[in-house]
Amino acid sequence: MDRDATADVNAPHSMGTTIIGVTYNGGVILGADSRTSTGLYVANRASDKITQLTDNVYICRSGSAADSQIVSDYVRYFLHQHTIQLGQPATVKVAANLVRLLSYNNKNMLQTGIIVGGWDKYEGGKIYGIPLGGTILEQPFAIGGSGSSYLYGFFDQAWKEGMTKDEAEQLVVKAVSLAIARDGASGGVVRTVTINNEGVTRNFYPGDQLPLWHEEVEAHNSLLDILNASSPEPMST
Repeated sequence: MDRDATADVNAPHSMGTTIIGVTYNGGVILGADSRTSTGLYVANRASDKITQLTDNVYICRSGSAADSQIVSDYVRYFLHQHTIQLGQPATVKVAANLVRLLSYNNKNMLQTGIIVGGWDKYEGGKIYGIPLGGTILEQPFAIGGSGSSYLYGFFDQAWKEGMTKDEAEQLVVKAVSLAIARDGASGGVVRTVTINNEGVTRNFYPGDQLPLWHEEVEAHNSLLDILNASSPEPMST
């Protein structure tokens, strides 16, 4: 039987994904790849899966793109009301519990796993994992998405208590690039968000600057790049 050519294009948007949250000595770092797919078709190769909830709290989204976006929109609205009522920013724990409440109460309809990370003046940097079903787990590091299957052993070996910011950043980028190399549903670029008492810093790592793993092929200039060069080299016969 012939396969419908439009089946992948019309499939629900899914972020078969790699998302990571890591604590370090002073804050947290969140990281994610950028591939959004509909079936086997890549709908967006540069999506941003790290979403801001408040000035000091961000989330990494995996699973159904629509479900994770609506959860983050609702939580952002509730946290805004919470901040107005209290007159101070919401804590990371409050934000994570709101995500947990929405995920658990709608677990029969939602297909999304979320990592909440942030910094507050009461508890410092915190990471909470909220997988399918709405369980909430406070962890020193959390990984999620389809690419996480390839990373558990890597994190058991590479993660350590009391890392510096640079060590944690390198760990996150290395882990996401490893998942991209092994997981067909993860790809594109790597984005990271660092949250600490000084504020928030976003970093971007293009695909051609990521470390190469076993059997990966180095990036080469496209034909368009060669044709647009100022003095292209003549082709040899």
